[in-house]
Amino acid sequence: MSQDRRPAAEIDAKALSALLGPVVTTGVPLYRAIADSLRRVIADGSITAGSRLPPERALSTALDVSRVTVTSAYRELREQGWADAVHGAGTFVSSPSEETSWGSMLRSESPGVLDLVNAAPEASPFLAEAFEGALATVGAALVGHGYAPSGTRALRTAIASRYTARGLPTTPDQIVVTSGAGDAAHLVFQTFARPGHRVLIEHPTYPGAIEGLESAGAIAIPVAIDAADPDAFVDDADRSARQNAPTLAYLMPDFSNPSGARLSVEGRRRLSATMARHGILTVVDEVAADLVLDDSGAYEPFGAPTPGTATISIGSLSKSVWGGLRVGWVRSDKELIARLARTYARRQLSVSILEQATAVHLLERFDAVLVARRQWLRGQRDILVSHVRAELPEWNFHVPEGGLSLWCSLPAGMSSHDVVRRAATGNLLLAGGTRFGTGYAFDDKLRLPFTRPASELAAAVRVLAETSSGAAGDGHPVEPAELVV
Repeated sequence: MSQDRRPAAEIDAKALSALLGPVVTTGVPLYRAIADSLRRVIADGSITAGSRLPPERALSTALDVSRVTVTSAYRELREQGWADAVHGAGTFVSSPSEETSWGSMLRSESPGVLDLVNAAPEASPFLAEAFEGALATVGAALVGHGYAPSGTRALRTAIASRYTARGLPTTPDQIVVTSGAGDAAHLVFQTFARPGHRVLIEHPTYPGAIEGLESAGAIAIPVAIDAADPDAFVDDADRSARQNAPTLAYLMPDFSNPSGARLSVEGRRRLSATMARHGILTVVDEVAADLVLDDSGAYEPFGAPTPGTATISIGSLSKSVWGGLRVGWVRSDKELIARLARTYARRQLSVSILEQATAVHLLERFDAVLVARRQWLRGQRDILVSHVRAELPEWNFHVPEGGLSLWCSLPAGMSSHDVVRRAATGNLLLAGGTRFGTGYAFDDKLRLPFTRPASELAAAVRVLAETSSGAAGDGHPVEPAELVV
């Protein structure tokens, strides 16, 4: 039995009933079917670890079953490690065991499994050459202790030069190198978000940001963003800022994950001015900013036309080069970057020197790297768009001008949880729409990355066409991977 604690969230019985949808027994006892449905929404992240499940009586009423049935379902969850009981407080969701978590991630590498959980492209053709170049030149870095808490001078200089070339003058002292963009976001939240702080976020948004804010005890304030009219977000964010007084904002103005929304030049200038007017420290995730697939071109960095705006920019090479190259960074003014550097030095002495040297070689010819990546992604996007339009004509989506995925609106009455569950019987792994929102929003949405090989995209759409229409097989669903990028 676990020690007493405060729940991360308390789930209303009616909301949980709606999330579970119709419980199908398929020959198993009703309590076990309910337990399976609960395990599914825990596994796909719709209910987070630490959340308190509704009282047994309330859930039995919402599901129109006996209390004994719910009691038995909760007991099965506890026995399988998906929940535990706190005396006098209720039943709480547990993190799946380490074996379960790693197993679900590793299954995506198994033969025959189609992984559309993660929007992560294969390695750039320039990567191997960059590694070779780094090995040839890293000898000079072997003199000394090898620790560079803020990153090597060479890499910080290369990153700063990219910002300066884009219209945001930057010096190496305004950069801290991190182990990827997710690490950078958590560093920012660890440094500047406090329990009870309100943080304005786009809705939908990157799941790692939601989790990072929850870990910091901050309160996410969602503001809707739509790729069909991205600049409407600016006025909505202004209203939300007046009403909620957030201290921090987490934004993705370029090809937001997962919606693909991109603010116009005028829209981002207005939003930058809005953040400055309300005194909001703005965290700008630019991981996808370089992935422009159409002719719209690159925009100036957020905050560039508004001097004095308190802005922290996050970037990485994970989408433009490869997720296995764990190099990211934060960029800000010297006062803010000094605070970030102090925090980071306390928890990580240095990012791999070899990986940093590889990143320097990549940035020296980054324009060529981006040309190749954009060309490949453009073809991938067009292939996926063609297949979805042909085989899933009732699914609606905005074709993004960049980024890595389609954000699909499902036909009326269709649940992304049900789509994910059915697709898993065909060995297709997906992330349900609710992974990208708060309060169980976006169950009518599904993200489809176009980062897998063309043959896999075609196969994935075929599985969706077969299973989402109700023709699911009788196989046991593969649990979806917990890691979503």
